[in-house]
Amino acid sequence: MHQPIQIGITGGIGSGKSLICRIFHVLGVPAYDADSQAKKLMTTDGILIDQIKKEFGSLCYDERGVLNRELLSKTVFNSPEKLTKLNSLVHPRVAKDYNQWMNEQFGAKYCLKEAALLFEAGSYQALDKIIVVTAPDELRITRVLQRDPQRDKTDVEKIIKNQMPQDEKMKKAHFIIKNDETELVVPQVLKLHEWLKSIK
Repeated sequence: MHQPIQIGITGGIGSGKSLICRIFHVLGVPAYDADSQAKKLMTTDGILIDQIKKEFGSLCYDERGVLNRELLSKTVFNSPEKLTKLNSLVHPRVAKDYNQWMNEQFGAKYCLKEAALLFEAGSYQALDKIIVVTAPDELRITRVLQRDPQRDKTDVEKIIKNQMPQDEKMKKAHFIIKNDETELVVPQVLKLHEWLKSIK
């Protein structure tokens, strides 16, 4: 049984990665959402839970084992060192989980790995091709503010500043999908899907 081709999909906050992944999903392409899985593993992976408690304090979890995301976010959000430390704990556990998931994708021609920090975490190096989803900053900020009422414009700008600049991501991409509301995304995805299916 052949190993499916591994395609990474990334883009800055508000670029529309999840929307693009949903279109691929409709086409029957298996997709792994690294960011959602990371959140899940932070409350289900015993090794990761112990590491987080040791590094950031046991108050990060309540007596039922529920993660206090607000406390942890406040702890790491304003400290690049602490954010780097948290990522260094989470990313290896996500990589292990992803590899187990990949081993279950029998018969798929290709699979997607969706992750906001694909380049920053270095996980892109293990993938065959990378798709970058792009949109102008102002449009991305508007989308996030509509989606996440708990955030204000300053929060979103701070997140954008902490992520790799869009131009740099585009230089590392094999494919770019424009989600700027001037070009339809479905035809772009369909064209790419046909090409990916044809790879030998």
